[in-house]
Amino acid sequence: MAVLDQLTSPEAMDLENKYGAHNYHPLPVVLCKGEGVYVWDVEGKKYYDFLSAYSAVNQGHCHPKIVGAMVNQAQTLTLTSRAFYNDILGKYEKFATEFFGFDKLLPMNTGAEAVETALKICRKWAYEVKGIDENEAEIIVCNNNFHGRTTTIISFSNDSVARKNFGPFTKGFIKIEYDNIAALEDVLKNNPNVAGFMVEPIQGEAGVFVPSEGYLAKANALCKQYNVLFIADEVQTGIARTGRLLATCGNCSCVDKNCSGTPEVKPDVLILGKALSGGAYPVSAVLANDSIMKVIQPGNHGSTFGGNPIAAAVAIAALEVVKEEGLAENAYKLGELFRSELNKYIETTDLVNLVRGKGLLNAILINDDEDSDTAWNICLRLRDNGLLAKPTHGNIIRFAPPLVMNE
Repeated sequence: MAVLDQLTSPEAMDLENKYGAHNYHPLPVVLCKGEGVYVWDVEGKKYYDFLSAYSAVNQGHCHPKIVGAMVNQAQTLTLTSRAFYNDILGKYEKFATEFFGFDKLLPMNTGAEAVETALKICRKWAYEVKGIDENEAEIIVCNNNFHGRTTTIISFSNDSVARKNFGPFTKGFIKIEYDNIAALEDVLKNNPNVAGFMVEPIQGEAGVFVPSEGYLAKANALCKQYNVLFIADEVQTGIARTGRLLATCGNCSCVDKNCSGTPEVKPDVLILGKALSGGAYPVSAVLANDSIMKVIQPGNHGSTFGGNPIAAAVAIAALEVVKEEGLAENAYKLGELFRSELNKYIETTDLVNLVRGKGLLNAILINDDEDSDTAWNICLRLRDNGLLAKPTHGNIIRFAPPLVMNE
């Protein structure tokens, strides 16, 4: 069989199972084409994509402006490493820092890399600015978090599957209950070595858990009070997904505009990835103001591909699409519609207990336990009927279509 021969679905799945590491459990569908909110399998069947590559494809599959920027840059200059300047990175850094309201951007490739970068910045700031003794800094995180799967990140995960047989683990993290201001204040009050609090504005992988109104603002205020960095991991919730440019914008009036209102929370450190490229290319970033980012000096951190010309061009185009097409505003409107209609359905059935979310990041809780296969079987039936979604934590199904979806 030639490499480029068209495969059937069973053939493609067999190849992955035989030659690929088994680190995922995909829904049995083999995709070969995407456009907007739709994807097609190798047999030609068309589906609605209600996962968006875990919110990476907010701008829709193969958006022509983003793909055009990628192709144009790929034909001009692909990689220089950071050993030299290139003519597009500075433009991207200026565009993105002004877009999100920060002084500096540190470019990386994946969400997990950006999280690791933020942790390093936080620790270095703790020693050089806050004055914590070296190697004594601690960072507060939340139970049921998902920030990636590197060794350091799983060190503060409580997902047994992600942790089992991967130790020894990295020290320096304190876990508290999510959406619990009293627990956060207790740690801050009693531990002078706390350097930062890293949190997801909505816990996506845990099942789209939305915190109480005002939680993020109160947490941010406590961090300010105790001179601790508030680090927002918006890899999944950012770039218009929750109906605002950032989930930390809360209920401010900016919608898809550049924060003409007052954001509920302005993080000290902002972590972005996924839809920063519209799903076309691995692009992530950490943003902070000069007072924090100044601790990073030559040799402290880097990446051969971080800040490469293609990534920079793609990210500019992806962010322009978000603004030009009003994707945050659309996500807000359609999210309200989605939850309203699902709640009407829930009133008529014992199958689904509740729907929760913000914007177009939503989940339904199936009326069964986490060890059941009910949610998985529902997703198989959804697939059969032309809609792709995936369970998380056994009995929860996440729905996150591209933000170019319409009614």
